[in-house]
Amino acid sequence: MSLILGIESSCDETAAALVTSDRQILAHKLAGQEAEHAPFGGVVPEIAARAHAEILTPLIAAALAEADKSLDDVDAVAATAGPGLIGGVMVGLVTGKALAMAANKPLIAVNHLEGHALSPRLSNPDLQFPYLLMLVSGGHCQILRVEGVGQYRRLATTIDDAAGEAFDKTAKILGLGYPGGPRVEAFAKQGDPGAVPLPRPLLRSAEPHFSFAGLKSAVVRAHQSGDHQPEDIAASFQQAVVDCLRDRLVKAIKEQAHCAHLVVAGGVAANGPIRAMLEQVADENGMAFTAPPQWLCTDNAAMIAWAGAERFAAGLTDPLDFVARPRWPLDPTADKARGAGVKA
Repeated sequence: MSLILGIESSCDETAAALVTSDRQILAHKLAGQEAEHAPFGGVVPEIAARAHAEILTPLIAAALAEADKSLDDVDAVAATAGPGLIGGVMVGLVTGKALAMAANKPLIAVNHLEGHALSPRLSNPDLQFPYLLMLVSGGHCQILRVEGVGQYRRLATTIDDAAGEAFDKTAKILGLGYPGGPRVEAFAKQGDPGAVPLPRPLLRSAEPHFSFAGLKSAVVRAHQSGDHQPEDIAASFQQAVVDCLRDRLVKAIKEQAHCAHLVVAGGVAANGPIRAMLEQVADENGMAFTAPPQWLCTDNAAMIAWAGAERFAAGLTDPLDFVARPRWPLDPTADKARGAGVKA
């Protein structure tokens, strides 16, 4: 059994965790930055990086103390090395390198997206490869066939904005504050999801990808018109996202997936209506469905430690000169999506 120290700092959550290869989470410490970013309605990269630098070392010490372990007890140090806000990624990766070098432990540079992709296997020991993954977060919206550790085939991605980004922008437009996703979901419960005629970009399109930029612009126009109640805009927006995700997922299942298990991960996976839709799609297509606990969907260090444990078991470690990456696709062989394609 191996013990992995995990470090996460890719966006606005600073976290440290100790996880064993037999799925025991011995400690998990997390510090959010909602108060720091709330006045700006979104994450400010410079503020995030500074906050990571201030809190990360005490968090790691607290995690070790909670688990009653020292750095000598750790078998490897796993740190997010990208993708993400590069300042924050560098803080976590440099800290991980320093600890690994000081304690003479292997370093595992973890792709943040692989942390999300493998996190369902931390909560569900029966989940076997391959499985179909819907990865929905603030910066990414993808459908992937997960074939093994380090083995991913991208079936669809966003050509512009991610679903989580659209949730955050909608919250800002409606004056709901930050973080946007949970606030839009709560506010939408008061509204009518059919009240505002919003578009469903790429619905029934022949191409497999997602697009949410046009939907976000339509929310702006609906709000500026003054013809709709804000709670109806929130509910209609959320329903439009659910419809788009469902349409693209069904297309992937029918044309490319060939998997018996559907899995969801990423921060937006905490959204109740989206989870309900995914569970329904899985049932309609004879697939088992797995959704990690909500806390494991959002950014956390337990998933980074677990991805590190999976990679460590496969003999995959990294040199101390590994370079932080603001962008790092899980499937580098995938064709570039039309449009921006930068989040592929």
